[in-house]
Amino acid sequence: MADFEAIRDEFPILDQSIHGHPLVYLDSAATSQKPRVVIDAEDEFYRTINAGVHRGAHELAARSTEAFETARAKVAKLVGADFGEGHEEIVVTAGATASLNLLATAFGNASLGRGGAAARRFALKPGDEIVVSKAEHHSVLLPFQELAARTGAMLRWFDLSEDGRIQADRADEVITPRTKVVAITHISNVTGAVTDLAPIVARAHEVGAVFVLDACQSVPHLPVDFHALDVDFAAWSAHKMYGPTGVGFLYGRRELLEALPPASFGGSMVELAWLDQPAQYMEPPARFEAGTQPVAQVVAAGVAADWMRAIGMENIAAHEHAIAGELLKLGDIDGIRILGPRDNHDRIGTVAFDVAGVHPHDVGQFIDAQGIAIRVGHHCAQPVHRHFGLYASNRASTGVYTSLEDTRALLAAAGHVRTFFGL
Repeated sequence: MADFEAIRDEFPILDQSIHGHPLVYLDSAATSQKPRVVIDAEDEFYRTINAGVHRGAHELAARSTEAFETARAKVAKLVGADFGEGHEEIVVTAGATASLNLLATAFGNASLGRGGAAARRFALKPGDEIVVSKAEHHSVLLPFQELAARTGAMLRWFDLSEDGRIQADRADEVITPRTKVVAITHISNVTGAVTDLAPIVARAHEVGAVFVLDACQSVPHLPVDFHALDVDFAAWSAHKMYGPTGVGFLYGRRELLEALPPASFGGSMVELAWLDQPAQYMEPPARFEAGTQPVAQVVAAGVAADWMRAIGMENIAAHEHAIAGELLKLGDIDGIRILGPRDNHDRIGTVAFDVAGVHPHDVGQFIDAQGIAIRVGHHCAQPVHRHFGLYASNRASTGVYTSLEDTRALLAAAGHVRTFFGL
């Protein structure tokens, strides 16, 4: 079993006080903190081998390219994707939002006839359907809502159970023979509920639809194998998995990446370019990586992936499961309602809550005064808040460094909120 006390000591940012209290960081669903090995990796890259990748013949360029591609392989191993020349299934992007927009744009380009016969499987037209859910982050909802508007397709969605779980048992009803794309979150960033993917993925493939997974909240917290899940594409961000900001990844089954037309255009993604005829684009992943890549950040993300694998994703999941059990005691406090499952089953340690009679921003400020960092707002997921009859909430979320003492500090602070505000 991993020594999580020692692991916590690897995060220098946690060794400080906020408002005179030891920092308690419970906002990992928004962004995770970074261990020293990740911080040092980015610094080391800039100090020793900084150069553009896949361009230039000098030694630094070669070393930089090798480090970049080695990092891609490390990330692939974390999520069960293929890697190696001619087999790559990981595309580097600027983040999960960029990954999802890449897909929506590429599907739109296919709908315009780009990419030839191979890309027709991604094309949409009036009468076709795109399926999401009420639990989606806006980075899933909005790109595919816009894709529907551009192509004339109809947007449909899964509803939620009373406690906020996606109603996967309705897959045969929601996903129809007209469905071309299904885009669903693996874990809600509000409820923390793990989606029952199997029936949704199976139904999507039964009707010939492409399945897109938002894996932002699963990759950092659970063992994930995209091949085993049988998803077609998946998106996630490095900054939520103890890596740097400004970089993310798109997984795609190799044969689908080979058929997908590019979404952005520029240097390093084209084999041949002419003035009087269409360009010949490179094979994936280069086809989707126009311009200069965030090389230092990718290298550091690869270190983060290796670091997580060294701890063991099963160990991380078990640790956070225990922490989630403590966080769920928020629901035992008078006047506090948890948005999401109250039981510690098929969920992670992301717990959104509402304090009766107190605005979430006031709750957040009161808790921050105790040195405790939580998230305040709608968490870029307004439809799921409307499901619970709210516009905003507070959210506590765990990471590998979260301790039972952290959760108990939050419980103590939350227990005084309504009294402080005279309720």
